[in-house]
Amino acid sequence: MWLKLFFLLLYFLVLFVLARFFEAIVWYETGIFATQLVDPVALSFKKLKTILECRGLGYSGLAEKKDVRELVEKSGDLMQGELYSALKNEKELQGTDSSTTFSGEMHFYELVEDTKDGIWLVQVIAQGRDPLLSKANWGKMNQKVSQFGIRTGTFNCSSDSRYCRKRGWMKSTLIMSVPQTSASKGKVMLKEYNGRRIETEHIFKWMTAHVASRIKTIHSSQQLADDWYQQGEHAVKMFLFAELDQPPAFFSALSIKFTGRIEFIFVDVRNWDNASCLEEMGIKQTPSYILKTPEGIYRYGNSTGEFMSLHAMDTFLRSVQPEVNDLFVLSLVMVNLMAWMDLFITQGVTIKRFVVLISTLGTYNSLLIISWLPILGFLQLPHLENFYEYSLKVLRYADTTTIASWVRADWTFYSSHPALFLSTYLAHGLLIDYFEKKRRCGEQDQNANNLEWLTSLWDWYTSYLVHPIASFQTFPNESDWDDDPNFLLERLAFPDLWLRPLIPIDYIKNLPTWRFQCSQVSTTDGHADSESNGVHMCGLNRDPGEHCSDADSPHIGDRCSDESWSGGGEAQDGESSPWPDDMLHCTECVVCLENFGVDCLVMGLPCGHVFHQQCIVVWLAGGRHCCPVCRWPSYKKKPLRPTHGADLQEQE
Repeated sequence: MWLKLFFLLLYFLVLFVLARFFEAIVWYETGIFATQLVDPVALSFKKLKTILECRGLGYSGLAEKKDVRELVEKSGDLMQGELYSALKNEKELQGTDSSTTFSGEMHFYELVEDTKDGIWLVQVIAQGRDPLLSKANWGKMNQKVSQFGIRTGTFNCSSDSRYCRKRGWMKSTLIMSVPQTSASKGKVMLKEYNGRRIETEHIFKWMTAHVASRIKTIHSSQQLADDWYQQGEHAVKMFLFAELDQPPAFFSALSIKFTGRIEFIFVDVRNWDNASCLEEMGIKQTPSYILKTPEGIYRYGNSTGEFMSLHAMDTFLRSVQPEVNDLFVLSLVMVNLMAWMDLFITQGVTIKRFVVLISTLGTYNSLLIISWLPILGFLQLPHLENFYEYSLKVLRYADTTTIASWVRADWTFYSSHPALFLSTYLAHGLLIDYFEKKRRCGEQDQNANNLEWLTSLWDWYTSYLVHPIASFQTFPNESDWDDDPNFLLERLAFPDLWLRPLIPIDYIKNLPTWRFQCSQVSTTDGHADSESNGVHMCGLNRDPGEHCSDADSPHIGDRCSDESWSGGGEAQDGESSPWPDDMLHCTECVVCLENFGVDCLVMGLPCGHVFHQQCIVVWLAGGRHCCPVCRWPSYKKKPLRPTHGADLQEQE
């Protein structure tokens, strides 16, 4: 986890440096920065209208370029970055239509009347009548209002005539929904357009007038002093000092989005009576966007990325006064970006990478949601209110610095260019993959292809479902699942299936272990039997020991070719122990493909196969809890098979 966090922070650092590099390239080619001010006199009439539309100011009736330029200057300083964003946004909005078609009363209620922190513009089409706006004009209206976060929709009364009669919509009209109060999640009021002119400019002016009416407007110095020094329920206030008849639409739309968090106040200084009052408050020029907090005042528009647009100011205010949902979304993005690093850190086949990625995504997101639940509970406690306010104070100090403005500008830049963000993330991941391969060049992957890895994954999954018994002191003669197939379903539903360890390996120490030894049989029957079978005699010794190599002791094939299996092996304590009856007779270990040497430690599995003790322990400890020969689970007792002696007695 810490490695992924390190790589993610390194990626953010790369993005920061890359943004500064792009700024240097733009400055080298054009000689301007994004924060450089633009003289409106040098702009064309079309670009000036684009700026006014982006800020949400009506220019109907202004035929002269001079009047349009003065309106731009009165609404705020114009930077190169804002001009570029406005022109780019105008191209992106052409041909887009995000209007919603309502199916009935409940659909309209859920989206419009129950949405208490947004603005809706709905075109109602009366039954059997034409719409108020044509399709072309409605598309223009949709593009004009969508850049301010205003959603649009169409309600056709033919789909629910009863609701239209209930509302009194007997003719085609336009309906706007706006929150009625300044409280968060307050009531919503529906306004109907009663104007005679149906041009988009007049309808937009009607909308902005209703939205601006929610903002407190100040016309006198005494009223300003009362609101400036008053510590009310809103600790953070956003002031606009301008010589306008109403605030821009983006400023009014933000007052809806930040209802209950930030109070928006418009100060009309066209006929101001006391200029010294503004100087005492630090207002040296107009227009000015001032953020007033308990820590002081901050003039918006002087730092990088602080444009007079909805998106730029929304990003700034969210960083200064975030809500819990903003922090949750930020943590969700960070956690998922960190989890996707596993796709490049994990080495192996392709399917293995994606399986590990899906597992990491599920784990990280589950832990994130679980960790947020107690945080939300703690935030509701009244004793933590002071801690919450202190945290916001520290956050405001940090977010009003120059570095924070750079971070916000980079966030805006990369969010508007998602292809660049994804390509840099992919390139960063491929570099991580390259260095991880170099770092692990000495490690051999056990699975060369996807099929082999899927096979090993299935073996692991089946062993995960079938937990071994904790102790191997007593072996059950039969599996519980052989008697009752429903036991597996009960086991799947049992909670400790995923709470207990996967495969405890304490059963390995209880597997039978002895030393392989040769001894000559003096009995005639035994000798004859050995000659007919051509196998060897071995003894049992319970003492542990080291693996015996071929160089340390002679091979059984060299010394015991005419011997047979017996019970003559002597243990270190002087007692004699036979070869276990339930173990198959063999002379070779299939793990290392070498013959058993004299005094070598051998170990048997429940299936009856015998191996070098060191070889099979390494095999089992590596997670392969099954026999290398028959794949019988190494922790599951196999039903007893008849011994060789019993077969002879049955034949006699």
